[in-house]
Amino acid sequence: MEIEALVRRDRAIAGAGVAALALLAWASVVGLAGRMPAMGLAPATGAAMPMAMPEPWGGGQFALTFLMWAVMMVAMMMPAASPMIVTFATINRRRAPSGTPPVPTAVFLAGYLVIWSAFSLVAAGAQWALQRAALLAPDTLRVVPWVGGALLLAAGIYQFTPLKRACLARCLSPVGFVLTEWRDGPRGAFIMGLRHGAFCAGCCWALMALLFVAGVMNLLWVAVLSGQVVIPQRPRPDSGRPAHRARRLDPLDRPRLGYARHGCSAGLERPAGRRPPGINQGKSLPHAQVEGGLR
Repeated sequence: MEIEALVRRDRAIAGAGVAALALLAWASVVGLAGRMPAMGLAPATGAAMPMAMPEPWGGGQFALTFLMWAVMMVAMMMPAASPMIVTFATINRRRAPSGTPPVPTAVFLAGYLVIWSAFSLVAAGAQWALQRAALLAPDTLRVVPWVGGALLLAAGIYQFTPLKRACLARCLSPVGFVLTEWRDGPRGAFIMGLRHGAFCAGCCWALMALLFVAGVMNLLWVAVLSGQVVIPQRPRPDSGRPAHRARRLDPLDRPRLGYARHGCSAGLERPAGRRPPGINQGKSLPHAQVEGGLR
């Protein structure tokens, strides 16, 4: 089978796998939301549960809460991660030696999900601590107003920090990430998944924390926040946004993308000793392979 046919097959498999995983996660989120009272994660409708006397959690309840957060993170983040996963599958196939199977894309995905599983563990611990301190309403799973206000303020401030912008540039830019972070082999693919997941967690943790304000497992707000994660993945080049604002939103991506796209599409070779703007001195990829990930 020709390499282009293999690339198309791998892209289709990766895209279908991500879509299936996201749909399964969303179905699980909806199911969990309806079964939370029966699992002891929320009181039954109409049941009174004073905030001053929260019930102690057992190990089983903590495990269920962790599972709830983990499934919710998969549902919310898989659509946003799909361009990076498909790009990895494409470039991974192009770089595989002839006759040698490429590293499974699932290895990259596993690294990505490890990070969000760790985030879910922290979120479950935060929910336990808030409920134990009587700062989380057990009937709505919302924090008290002053804690909610503090979370909103912290999330708003974080959006303007250099750390947020740096994480955003790497999380939402498959090309920029591949050009600076590529590693060969199964171990390299897993580390790439870890690093991409870490950048995305650094970009989106404040947004996820707002679930404590809107209500954990509030399906409407889970969907709204998911949209806020996915929408930046679809920038409109003709939106009329000033160039300096577009660069501020994604400061690392655009120079590299322009170099890779225009240089490769024109059939130009990169001059010896020169690197695309902003690329570090570590391992980089031939631009033709990167360009293949964009098609």
